[in-house]
Amino acid sequence: MKLMVIGLGQCGSRVADEFVRLNRKAEIERRSNILTGAFAVNTDQADLTGLTYINSDYLHRILIGGRKTWGHGVGKVNEMGAELAKEDGDKVIDAIRTAPRFYETHSFLLIAGGAGGTGSGAISVISQMLKERYIGKPVYALVVLPFEHEEMAEMRSVYNTATCLKSIHTIADGVFLADNQRYVRKDASLSTNLQRINRQIVEPFYDVLCAGEVTKFKHVGAKTLDAGDIIQSVDGWTVIGVGRTEVPAFRFPWERAASSFREKSRETLKAMQAMDAALSELSLNCNPEDAGRALYLLAAPPQEMNMDIAKGLGDYLRELAQNAVIRSGDFPRERGAIDVTIVFSQLAFVQKIRDYYDRASAFVRNQRERIKETTSRLRDMEDAAKDLPTLI
Repeated sequence: MKLMVIGLGQCGSRVADEFVRLNRKAEIERRSNILTGAFAVNTDQADLTGLTYINSDYLHRILIGGRKTWGHGVGKVNEMGAELAKEDGDKVIDAIRTAPRFYETHSFLLIAGGAGGTGSGAISVISQMLKERYIGKPVYALVVLPFEHEEMAEMRSVYNTATCLKSIHTIADGVFLADNQRYVRKDASLSTNLQRINRQIVEPFYDVLCAGEVTKFKHVGAKTLDAGDIIQSVDGWTVIGVGRTEVPAFRFPWERAASSFREKSRETLKAMQAMDAALSELSLNCNPEDAGRALYLLAAPPQEMNMDIAKGLGDYLRELAQNAVIRSGDFPRERGAIDVTIVFSQLAFVQKIRDYYDRASAFVRNQRERIKETTSRLRDMEDAAKDLPTLI
């Protein structure tokens, strides 16, 4: 599947930057392209300068709101980000048409951090513009949820995230959710942590995007997972995860075929372990029973894949997601590992999102009470001072 990636705000732009790195990796390892273009959109010039992989020209790093922000960002104000996106959104639409392989695009992926200002405010506006201009092409969103310390320190982050999620869910064809807190390492520095988190957010997409774009016969699966399968599997709230089990990179000819029931069982067990790892590494904690659609991809060396493994994985996932329509695929490749990628979509209930909505609603009510109380106090002060003369 070929994506057109658009990163919005600081967080969204840096995650989009990692998608470009992933595309370069696909070109080297798989001889395939998974991106038709990548763009970073921000109101902060310094953030755009800090990117590594996205082209540094003005067509790929797009500065919006320069007349109002002077290149210094909008802070944590969703409304300002949305307003600037409405004013300068045509810059983004015009820029993506310049991509040489634009018409190979299967779908758009817009990325933003939920707690920010530019990204969380602009993502729904740009998504709506794309849906109006390019009817028939799916528009997906990847929203990165804030850290716990951000939620605790500033309720504005919770409010921004809730309004961002509510807005984008009504527009996008599917919304991938990524919880920053699930990737944190306590012993790593801040910059290392953020870079590592961004890479972990994009890694689960690698095999899923590559499986339908490889050109070598030996890498085409018996059941190929292509763009059509992905489009039919992604709808509404969506989570994704990948798990890995190491296997020997090289085997002697007499070791390739399982010669006993124990060895056969061990092969199936390794695939099950990879699926368990994928479930534990989902981008957001959820209940698989709430999924209306599910997808899994088995990527492994050809000699490590057989019908028993495919059946075992399918039965296992069917037990977990009993209400879901399940699609699957296999991706043979030359590597010393078994990878299983899982996507749960059309989630009917996500506790984390419900918590954001509840807390944001309470924040709005408190703000209204504070404004009412402040207005009343100011009125009392003005009444107390009405008999005093002024010096102007």
